[in-house]
Amino acid sequence: MDADLHVHTTASDGADTPKEVVGKALRKGLSAIAISDHDTLAGVTEAMEAAAGFRLEVISGVEVNTYYQGMEIHVLGYFIDPNNEEFITTLRDLQDERLVRAEKMVNKLKELGLGIKMSRVMELSGDGTLGRPHIARALLEKKYVSSLQEAFNQYIGAGKPAYVPRDKLTPAEAIQLIIKAKGVPVLAHPGLSKADSLLPDLIKTGLKGLEVWHKNHTPLMVEHYYKLTKEYGLIATGGSDYHGAHHDTCNELGAAVAPYESVKKLKEVAGKI
Repeated sequence: MDADLHVHTTASDGADTPKEVVGKALRKGLSAIAISDHDTLAGVTEAMEAAAGFRLEVISGVEVNTYYQGMEIHVLGYFIDPNNEEFITTLRDLQDERLVRAEKMVNKLKELGLGIKMSRVMELSGDGTLGRPHIARALLEKKYVSSLQEAFNQYIGAGKPAYVPRDKLTPAEAIQLIIKAKGVPVLAHPGLSKADSLLPDLIKTGLKGLEVWHKNHTPLMVEHYYKLTKEYGLIATGGSDYHGAHHDTCNELGAAVAPYESVKKLKEVAGKI
């Protein structure tokens, strides 16, 4: 049985509600999913309630966005304690910082002649965590770009004219925060962040796994990172990074999965077995 351990919902920048994600996971025949929204646990309870009574395990997760020396590095946390006050407070701070950052990017876009409104970006985010994908959707609506990916490639991706970096949290700090919340920290899509040189230090800090299987990992990347899990004694995890049908690449739940054995290993580290 397969597990999709990287799933986004409307609690952050996904298009499907947690309940809708559960419905799709059941139709796909998945054994487990991890709701791993950006900087929030808000979608987890709804997903768990929707899955109650069905043969689908919903794992409490989060994807924390961090930065180190100009690199954007994401850290996944599994089996987080939702009542850990320090963790919840930090997530709130990160969400507040997201708002300030989005306003700065919208202003930069206006200076470039791309007149989107912050009020529309907020509408697109709804009750979810505000992020660059919502700015990309506003640009797409105005036909300033032809796809969401073009918005990142031309304007709001790292190093592009309207990009504003976040420096709120380092990968090591995120790992320590997840551990304090009784969670298991895993480096997300390492083939995209290209931060292999950081692995020894992150492992010393407490990193427990690598996301080996990912929608945007090539077969060579999968082989490389699977070998690294063996070399460093890490858990190999995987997921589709599903964001909904609107997303340019991560638009199919279950497109990348991990064996259920990965869930068992995460549980062992989290003390859930």
